[in-house]
Amino acid sequence: MEGPLPIRQVEKPWGQDILPPPFVPPEGKRIGEIWFEPPPELPQLLVKYIFTSEKLSVQVHPSDAQTIAGGLGKQGKEECWLVIAADPGASLGIGFREPVSEEAMRAAALDGSIEDLMVWHPVKPGDFFYIPANTVHAIGAGVTVIEVQQNSDITYRLFDYGRPRELHLEEGIAVARGEVYADTWRKTAPAHGTVQLVDGPLFRLDQVSGVPDAALMARYPGAMLVIPREGTVTVAGHEVAPGGCALATALGEVQFASGGTCLLATPCAA
Repeated sequence: MEGPLPIRQVEKPWGQDILPPPFVPPEGKRIGEIWFEPPPELPQLLVKYIFTSEKLSVQVHPSDAQTIAGGLGKQGKEECWLVIAADPGASLGIGFREPVSEEAMRAAALDGSIEDLMVWHPVKPGDFFYIPANTVHAIGAGVTVIEVQQNSDITYRLFDYGRPRELHLEEGIAVARGEVYADTWRKTAPAHGTVQLVDGPLFRLDQVSGVPDAALMARYPGAMLVIPREGTVTVAGHEVAPGGCALATALGEVQFASGGTCLLATPCAA
């Protein structure tokens, strides 16, 4: 059904007890993630806000082909991050400084030196990173991102800073690529302006300022998720403010504020 999606706040020990506007955590709670429940019309995509006060685990996700080959019966997980707030010195760990062999990666995960082999990218609001499957990555402390991802819960943790959570070393090493992260996967989304952030093969993501033009409307012929960033949008008669996410079955059902900015996301056809 069109309109705003239900929200789920997820407590995490590495979350934040003071969130950027418009979010307000419950008293005494550390919120690490806010999820928007995927609608039946678009079960392939999940949108989250992620808030960190500590580094997240070093992890990796499999591809669709690998989950099928492994008999998991689920889609893999590719994702992307748009940074919307960052403390001074905040960074994202993505890929390695130089190629790393499977044996070296396993040893580094076991002794904790894997984070030293990774590239930690300093970040500021507007920085955008696409994370292909098989890319070793970690979100650093003091970052708020919007994450748009394949709706999959398959995460293999390689290293978790001694936290008492399960690791998946062998599964992770089996799918991880010990590669340098390509600059072509990163972009900048200005505070105002229309920019294409992802163009497949699994999903599309655009930042839209004002009313979409004909070329952008052609990219979204069917159902989509609408994520306001500045100003409100109206979806099938429902007003949706920043901090929300809504399902629209067609772009014509969305009324855009002339001075507003939002994200649009839709899965690509198989």
